[in-house]
Amino acid sequence: MSDIDCPGALVATGLPLMLVVAAALIDVDGRVLVAERPPGGSLAGLWEFPGGKIEPGETPEAALVRELAEELGIDTAASCLAPAGFASHAYADFQLLLLLYACRKWRGVPRGVEGQRLQWRRVPELFTLDMPPADRPLLGLLAALL
Repeated sequence: MSDIDCPGALVATGLPLMLVVAAALIDVDGRVLVAERPPGGSLAGLWEFPGGKIEPGETPEAALVRELAEELGIDTAASCLAPAGFASHAYADFQLLLLLYACRKWRGVPRGVEGQRLQWRRVPELFTLDMPPADRPLLGLLAALL
């Protein structure tokens, strides 16, 4: 066993935990879809992986299937979602736990149902976008997967 220097202490935030799911939709060219957060809301103008909150009694996969239908107008199934990773971030009012799934199969053409702009980007290009702090750590995982 070697000595590992990992600075920083484990800190309990005391904040409520919010569970969120997101999808890295990957097209046949290996590009990933990102959506712009709408104006007037929190983190407005930042680019994120589409998804949303897990409702009480909902599995993460069911929540993501629902969110993709609501936000992008596409249909997919839980069996088309592959766990890709997770990120945890403490915001001012809550601790966010973001579960990211990779998805290569869906029915329909993604569109911004709620008026949000969408972009298909290659993973290296995602590093240049302004993204929420919880999404950014997932870029390295995607780069390793793709």
